[in-house]
Amino acid sequence: MNSNHDPAGGFAALARHLRSRRDKILDAWRRAAQRDPEVTTSTALSRVQFYDHIPRILDALERRLRADDLRDSIEAQKDENESAEGHGLLRWQQGYDDEEVMREWIALDACLADEVQAFADANPGLSPSIVAEACRHVAAVTINGMSESVAQYTRLARIEASERVSTLEHAIAQLAELEKQRAEAWRQAAHDLRGNVSMVQNVAAVIEKTGPSEKFLRMLGRGVASLHALLDDLTTQARLDAGLENRTVRRFDAGVALSQLAASLQLAAADRGLYLITEGIDALVVDGDEVKVCRIAQNLLLNALKYTAQGGIKLGWEMTGADAARWSLTVQDTGPGLGDAALEPLAAALETATRDGAAVELGGAREGAASPAPTLPSESESADANGGEGVGLSIVKRLCELLDAKLELHTSPGQGTTFRVTFPTRYPKG
Repeated sequence: MNSNHDPAGGFAALARHLRSRRDKILDAWRRAAQRDPEVTTSTALSRVQFYDHIPRILDALERRLRADDLRDSIEAQKDENESAEGHGLLRWQQGYDDEEVMREWIALDACLADEVQAFADANPGLSPSIVAEACRHVAAVTINGMSESVAQYTRLARIEASERVSTLEHAIAQLAELEKQRAEAWRQAAHDLRGNVSMVQNVAAVIEKTGPSEKFLRMLGRGVASLHALLDDLTTQARLDAGLENRTVRRFDAGVALSQLAASLQLAAADRGLYLITEGIDALVVDGDEVKVCRIAQNLLLNALKYTAQGGIKLGWEMTGADAARWSLTVQDTGPGLGDAALEPLAAALETATRDGAAVELGGAREGAASPAPTLPSESESADANGGEGVGLSIVKRLCELLDAKLELHTSPGQGTTFRVTFPTRYPKG
């Protein structure tokens, strides 16, 4: 039977024609897309990236034309849908917008229609009904492909937009919580400042009435020292909030620096009837910002002195990890410790520094989780905690973030409180 009038034979001949012209069709399609001023992304793609799933879609078109029954046609359409979804995914990944995707499909439809017409022109006796049916198959493939590609593209774009919204909402929530913590730290600082000023005023008033005495002069000196320390903290906090603090990394001996710091605070500990001891290797030479490391240790020690009524404080330092990539300092006190209710706000406030400071693990090369820092038995009676971190600990947290340090808090009722800060021993250059 003449294939010009036999639909099955005519479609099979057209399928063979399309297969023989495959490379020409793809090249014509690519040129048409690149000539379209509305399709700009395609110029940056390689030939393989540009064609991606389209050869499989053309395979499915040929299967449609050769299909002997409905089942074959359905299987061909299934392949078309899967390939078109994959095409939409890759176009989304390659940075296309949805209009570019649609215009490429329109260009492919035109190229295929031209080939059907060329086949018809080369076979003048071909039944018009076969040509019309072939054009219908081509249109069905390209319209279905466009629909599936754009639908997949749109789904992915919506998912991406949803993820961006979620990320933005999370960032806003974090910012709000950070501002809340900062506001609370400033509120407590203002409260402490008023308390120190009032104490100095009261002592000064007593001295004015009764004359100076060793007791009141000592009280006045402590009050002025507390004011000086608090104002220094507030200045540091303001500089951190304004982004004016930068780390200055140099080689220094942390053992010597921390020993000298502890010696300078011995008098403050003795005034409260507390011991202050140190425990660490004599020479611990590391890279870091010596001033800020000492500021962290000082604030932790002053905080421990503030909340410890009996016993004392131990300042320790050591190298951690067999690769000598980290070192840590610990401040342990014999204070009353904190229960879950009092600990929760403080632990939450320090969570960011603890999490972000995990970068000290340096590229994920970990040797295993560090064991919890030990605590000392409590020798102080329980006292109501105000639940805040205070400006001193707020500074510690911010400085830890600045120095890529990991900050840990360990405490429980009946045991004292331990802060452990883990620093890198080396920092990336530049």
